[in-house]
Amino acid sequence: MRLELHYEALAEYEAAAVYLSDQQEKLGLSFVECVEAALQVIETDPGRHPFFEEDVRRCLTRVFPYAVLYTIEPDFIHVITITHCAREPGYWKNRLLNYPTSSLP
Repeated sequence: MRLELHYEALAEYEAAAVYLSDQQEKLGLSFVECVEAALQVIETDPGRHPFFEEDVRRCLTRVFPYAVLYTIEPDFIHVITITHCAREPGYWKNRLLNYPTSSLP
């Protein structure tokens, strides 16, 4: 099943990678590797992770305090957000109604 990232999730992901790269050399690359590993697990076995809220599932990344929140749709997996776990809860909920996405290659 293919992954589709909400455009705001993709923007958050890119911003976090840039921020971490600015903090320490190679930290951004390490973050990207951790997130990509989480996305691979989600794509391979989307039902593996527990429900976080209603039909939204949560996959925690290794090493970094980030979570990938997603839903399983009939034809694709919708990644709603890639967020720091200390960020304001629920800020992403409006994305459940707004589905503009960016497919991963």
